[in-house]
Amino acid sequence: MEIKKINIRNKFLQISDYWSPKIIAEINDYQFKLAKIKGEFIWHGHKDTDEAFIVVEGSMNIELEEGTVSLNEGEMYVVKKGVEHKPYAEKECMIMLIEPRGVINTGEKIGELTAANDTWI
Repeated sequence: MEIKKINIRNKFLQISDYWSPKIIAEINDYQFKLAKIKGEFIWHGHKDTDEAFIVVEGSMNIELEEGTVSLNEGEMYVVKKGVEHKPYAEKECMIMLIEPRGVINTGEKIGELTAANDTWI
């Protein structure tokens, strides 16, 4: 049996587009996704699941109705299910997302920023 580890930094080198999460691993029904983000995303929510944002490199903000959460490298925040939020980053930021298999990045709002949710790297 071959033992394979995942090098997160090397996986980020395979990502060239912003706001398009790529799957790197699964645990039970949950996926670990990497994304590069820059600029503003859209207001959206996920009615059936929480969503974990972990900053690997850089900094980002998540706007919520009650205020803004600022995250720096090594920090994380969990957006609770059903909570509308809008992520953004002034400069390129590299994040990991943890969410159930099949979650669409824009929630119920389908548009130009909606990414394929089954792309592995």
